[in-house]
Amino acid sequence: MIQSLMVNPRIKHRPTICYRPIQPSDLETLEKIHSDLFPIRYESEFFQSVVNGCDVVSWAAVDRSRPNDQSDELIGFVTARIIMVKDSEIADLLRYDSSRVDQNLVYILTLGVVEAYRNLSIATALIREVIKYASSIPVCRAVYLHVISYNNPAIHLYTKMSFKCMRMLHGFYLIRGQHFDSYLFVYYINGGRSPCSPLELITLIVCCTKTGLKTVASKLMMAKPKWPKGNETRVPVTQSKRMANTECSGLEYV
Repeated sequence: MIQSLMVNPRIKHRPTICYRPIQPSDLETLEKIHSDLFPIRYESEFFQSVVNGCDVVSWAAVDRSRPNDQSDELIGFVTARIIMVKDSEIADLLRYDSSRVDQNLVYILTLGVVEAYRNLSIATALIREVIKYASSIPVCRAVYLHVISYNNPAIHLYTKMSFKCMRMLHGFYLIRGQHFDSYLFVYYINGGRSPCSPLELITLIVCCTKTGLKTVASKLMMAKPKWPKGNETRVPVTQSKRMANTECSGLEYV
Protein backbone atom coordinates (compact mmCIF):
# COMPACT_ATOMS: atom_id res chain seq x y z
CA MET A 1 0.00 0.00 0.00
CA ILE A 2 1.37 3.42 -1.02
CA GLN A 3 0.08 6.72 0.31
CA SER A 4 1.17 10.06 -1.20
CA LEU A 5 0.74 12.88 1.30
CA MET A 6 0.80 16.66 1.47
CA VAL A 7 4.00 18.15 2.82
CA ASN A 8 4.23 18.51 6.59
CA PRO A 9 6.03 21.75 7.58
CA ARG A 10 8.54 19.63 9.50
CA ILE A 11 9.36 17.57 6.39
CA LYS A 12 11.25 19.17 3.50
CA HIS A 13 9.76 16.90 0.83
CA ARG A 14 6.44 15.36 -0.18
CA PRO A 15 6.45 11.96 1.56
CA THR A 16 5.38 8.77 -0.16
CA ILE A 17 4.33 6.42 2.63
CA CYS A 18 4.33 2.66 2.15
CA TYR A 19 3.19 -0.01 4.61
CA ARG A 20 4.83 -3.38 5.06
CA PRO A 21 5.42 -5.99 7.77
CA ILE A 22 8.12 -5.22 10.32
CA GLN A 23 11.20 -7.31 9.59
CA PRO A 24 14.46 -8.31 11.36
CA SER A 25 16.40 -5.42 9.79
CA ASP A 26 14.06 -3.01 11.63
CA LEU A 27 15.16 -4.20 15.08
CA GLU A 28 17.49 -1.34 16.04
CA THR A 29 15.15 1.41 14.79
CA LEU A 30 12.12 -0.25 16.38
CA GLU A 31 13.86 -0.36 19.76
CA LYS A 32 14.91 3.30 19.49
CA ILE A 33 11.43 4.55 18.55
CA HIS A 34 9.81 2.62 21.40
CA SER A 35 12.38 4.07 23.78
CA ASP A 36 11.63 7.59 22.51
CA LEU A 37 7.84 7.24 22.57
CA PHE A 38 6.96 5.19 25.62
CA PRO A 39 7.65 5.74 29.34
CA ILE A 40 8.48 2.10 29.97
CA ARG A 41 11.23 -0.32 29.11
CA TYR A 42 10.49 -3.17 26.73
CA GLU A 43 12.38 -6.41 27.05
CA SER A 44 14.34 -7.74 24.08
CA GLU A 45 11.89 -10.65 23.95
CA PHE A 46 9.15 -8.30 22.77
CA PHE A 47 11.23 -6.82 19.94
CA GLN A 48 12.42 -10.25 18.82
CA SER A 49 8.82 -11.44 18.73
CA VAL A 50 7.82 -8.45 16.61
CA VAL A 51 10.62 -8.55 14.03
CA ASN A 52 10.41 -12.33 13.67
CA GLY A 53 6.60 -12.48 13.63
CA CYS A 54 6.45 -14.78 16.64
CA ASP A 55 2.99 -14.45 18.18
CA VAL A 56 2.84 -10.83 17.01
CA VAL A 57 1.58 -9.29 13.77
CA SER A 58 2.92 -5.90 12.73
CA TRP A 59 2.97 -3.20 10.11
CA ALA A 60 5.65 -0.62 9.46
CA ALA A 61 5.24 2.76 7.78
CA VAL A 62 8.21 3.91 5.68
CA ASP A 63 8.78 6.96 3.51
CA ARG A 64 9.99 5.85 0.06
CA SER A 65 10.76 9.44 -0.95
CA ARG A 66 13.57 9.77 1.59
CA PRO A 67 17.22 9.29 0.49
CA ASN A 68 18.03 5.72 -0.45
CA ASP A 69 19.69 4.87 2.84
CA GLN A 70 16.54 5.95 4.70
CA SER A 71 13.77 4.98 2.27
CA ASP A 72 13.03 1.76 4.14
CA GLU A 73 13.53 3.09 7.68
CA LEU A 74 10.59 2.99 10.09
CA ILE A 75 8.69 6.22 10.65
CA GLY A 76 5.65 4.54 12.22
CA PHE A 77 4.43 1.14 13.36
CA VAL A 78 1.63 -0.86 14.90
CA THR A 79 1.91 -4.23 16.62
CA ALA A 80 -0.87 -6.61 17.63
CA ARG A 81 -1.58 -10.19 18.57
CA ILE A 82 -4.43 -12.66 18.33
CA ILE A 83 -6.22 -13.62 21.56
CA MET A 84 -8.92 -16.25 21.96
CA VAL A 85 -12.25 -14.76 23.03
CA LYS A 86 -12.57 -17.22 25.90
CA ASP A 87 -9.19 -16.11 27.27
CA SER A 88 -9.75 -12.38 26.86
CA GLU A 89 -10.90 -9.72 29.31
CA ILE A 90 -13.71 -8.62 26.99
CA ALA A 91 -15.67 -11.86 26.56
CA ASP A 92 -18.52 -10.22 28.47
CA LEU A 93 -18.52 -7.35 25.97
CA LEU A 94 -19.23 -9.64 23.03
CA ARG A 95 -22.47 -11.21 21.95
CA TYR A 96 -21.09 -14.40 20.44
CA ASP A 97 -21.56 -18.15 20.32
CA SER A 98 -19.73 -19.42 23.41
CA SER A 99 -19.79 -22.95 21.99
CA ARG A 100 -17.41 -21.79 19.27
CA VAL A 101 -14.09 -22.09 21.09
CA ASP A 102 -12.18 -21.02 17.97
CA GLN A 103 -13.45 -17.43 18.00
CA ASN A 104 -10.74 -14.85 18.58
CA LEU A 105 -9.87 -11.14 18.79
CA VAL A 106 -7.02 -8.90 17.66
CA TYR A 107 -5.47 -6.87 20.47
CA ILE A 108 -3.42 -3.77 19.56
CA LEU A 109 -0.17 -3.74 21.54
CA THR A 110 1.79 -0.67 20.41
CA LEU A 111 1.16 2.14 17.96
CA GLY A 112 3.42 5.09 17.23
CA VAL A 113 4.49 7.64 14.62
CA VAL A 114 7.70 9.65 14.84
CA GLU A 115 7.18 13.35 15.51
CA ALA A 116 8.12 14.70 12.06
CA TYR A 117 5.43 12.56 10.42
CA ARG A 118 2.53 13.43 12.72
CA ASN A 119 -0.82 14.71 11.40
CA LEU A 120 -0.44 12.92 8.07
CA SER A 121 -3.03 10.19 8.80
CA ILE A 122 -0.31 7.56 9.14
CA ALA A 123 -1.67 6.26 12.45
CA THR A 124 -5.12 6.01 10.87
CA ALA A 125 -3.72 4.01 7.97
CA LEU A 126 -1.86 1.67 10.33
CA ILE A 127 -5.02 1.00 12.33
CA ARG A 128 -6.89 0.31 9.11
CA GLU A 129 -4.28 -2.31 8.28
CA VAL A 130 -5.03 -4.01 11.60
CA ILE A 131 -8.79 -3.87 10.99
CA LYS A 132 -8.35 -5.21 7.45
CA TYR A 133 -6.23 -8.08 8.76
CA ALA A 134 -8.66 -8.90 11.57
CA SER A 135 -11.64 -8.76 9.20
CA SER A 136 -9.94 -11.32 6.95
CA ILE A 137 -10.06 -13.87 9.79
CA PRO A 138 -13.61 -15.32 9.70
CA VAL A 139 -13.61 -16.26 13.39
CA CYS A 140 -12.30 -12.88 14.59
CA ARG A 141 -15.00 -10.84 16.30
CA ALA A 142 -13.30 -7.57 17.29
CA VAL A 143 -10.19 -5.41 17.53
CA TYR A 144 -9.59 -3.85 20.95
CA LEU A 145 -7.11 -1.85 23.03
CA HIS A 146 -6.71 0.39 26.08
CA VAL A 147 -6.15 4.16 26.13
CA ILE A 148 -4.86 6.13 29.11
CA SER A 149 -7.49 8.68 30.15
CA TYR A 150 -5.47 11.82 29.38
CA ASN A 151 -4.31 10.73 25.90
CA ASN A 152 -6.86 12.91 24.14
CA PRO A 153 -5.35 12.61 20.62
CA ALA A 154 -5.60 8.81 20.82
CA ILE A 155 -9.14 8.94 22.22
CA HIS A 156 -10.16 11.26 19.39
CA LEU A 157 -8.48 9.03 16.81
CA TYR A 158 -10.22 5.82 17.89
CA THR A 159 -13.58 7.53 18.31
CA LYS A 160 -13.25 8.98 14.80
CA MET A 161 -12.52 5.48 13.49
CA SER A 162 -15.75 4.10 15.05
CA PHE A 163 -14.17 2.26 17.95
CA LYS A 164 -16.64 2.05 20.86
CA CYS A 165 -15.67 3.15 24.36
CA MET A 166 -16.95 0.17 26.32
CA ARG A 167 -15.43 0.44 29.78
CA MET A 168 -13.49 2.69 32.13
CA LEU A 169 -10.89 1.04 34.35
CA HIS A 170 -10.01 3.14 37.38
CA GLY A 171 -6.34 3.23 38.38
CA PHE A 172 -5.47 0.90 35.51
CA TYR A 173 -2.02 2.38 34.92
CA LEU A 174 0.71 3.08 37.45
CA ILE A 175 3.22 5.53 36.00
CA ARG A 176 6.02 6.88 38.15
CA GLY A 177 4.07 6.15 41.29
CA GLN A 178 0.83 7.76 40.13
CA HIS A 179 -2.35 5.94 39.09
CA PHE A 180 -4.23 6.80 35.89
CA ASP A 181 -7.54 5.56 34.52
CA SER A 182 -7.93 3.74 31.22
CA TYR A 183 -10.64 3.48 28.59
CA LEU A 184 -11.23 0.21 26.80
CA PHE A 185 -12.11 0.66 23.11
CA VAL A 186 -13.59 -2.06 20.88
CA TYR A 187 -14.13 -2.23 17.10
CA TYR A 188 -16.58 -5.01 16.22
CA ILE A 189 -16.16 -7.03 13.01
CA ASN A 190 -17.49 -10.20 11.34
CA GLY A 191 -20.77 -10.18 13.22
CA GLY A 192 -19.28 -9.45 16.61
CA ARG A 193 -21.38 -6.99 18.58
CA SER A 194 -21.92 -5.62 22.03
CA PRO A 195 -24.37 -7.32 24.41
CA CYS A 196 -25.38 -3.83 25.55
CA SER A 197 -28.40 -2.04 24.18
CA PRO A 198 -27.85 1.20 22.19
CA LEU A 199 -29.12 3.18 25.18
CA GLU A 200 -26.66 1.49 27.51
CA LEU A 201 -23.82 2.24 25.10
CA ILE A 202 -24.80 5.91 24.87
CA THR A 203 -24.97 6.12 28.66
CA LEU A 204 -21.50 4.58 28.96
CA ILE A 205 -20.01 6.90 26.36
CA VAL A 206 -21.52 9.96 28.06
CA CYS A 207 -20.17 8.75 31.41
CA CYS A 208 -16.69 8.23 29.95
CA THR A 209 -16.78 11.66 28.30
CA LYS A 210 -17.78 13.37 31.55
CA THR A 211 -15.11 11.52 33.47
CA GLY A 212 -12.55 12.41 30.83
CA LEU A 213 -13.41 16.10 31.11
CA LYS A 214 -13.10 15.92 34.89
CA THR A 215 -9.71 14.25 34.50
CA VAL A 216 -8.48 16.98 32.15
CA ALA A 217 -9.73 19.67 34.54
CA SER A 218 -8.03 18.06 37.51
CA LYS A 219 -4.74 17.78 35.63
CA LEU A 220 -4.80 21.50 34.95
CA MET A 221 -4.74 22.04 38.70
CA MET A 222 -1.62 20.05 39.34
CA ALA A 223 1.62 19.03 37.71
CA LYS A 224 1.06 16.12 35.37
CA PRO A 225 3.77 13.56 34.53
CA LYS A 226 4.65 13.97 30.88
CA TRP A 227 5.16 11.13 28.45
CA PRO A 228 8.33 11.15 26.42
CA LYS A 229 8.13 13.58 23.52
CA GLY A 230 6.90 12.25 20.20
CA ASN A 231 3.99 9.90 20.78
CA GLU A 232 0.79 11.49 19.57
CA THR A 233 -0.88 8.15 19.04
CA ARG A 234 0.70 6.28 21.89
CA VAL A 235 -1.74 3.92 23.58
CA PRO A 236 -0.41 1.77 26.48
CA VAL A 237 -2.25 -1.55 26.54
CA THR A 238 -2.34 -4.76 28.54
CA GLN A 239 -4.77 -7.11 30.22
CA SER A 240 -3.68 -6.35 33.77
CA LYS A 241 -2.78 -3.23 35.77
CA ARG A 242 0.27 -1.47 34.33
CA MET A 243 3.42 -0.90 36.31
CA ALA A 244 5.19 1.58 34.03
CA ASN A 245 7.86 2.39 36.58
CA THR A 246 9.26 -1.13 36.51
CA GLU A 247 10.84 -3.31 33.86
CA CYS A 248 8.14 -5.20 31.99
CA SER A 249 7.42 -7.73 29.30
CA GLY A 250 6.93 -6.07 25.93
CA LEU A 251 4.07 -8.35 25.03
CA GLU A 252 2.04 -6.81 27.81
CA TYR A 253 2.59 -3.15 27.10
CA VAL A 254 2.30 -0.41 24.50
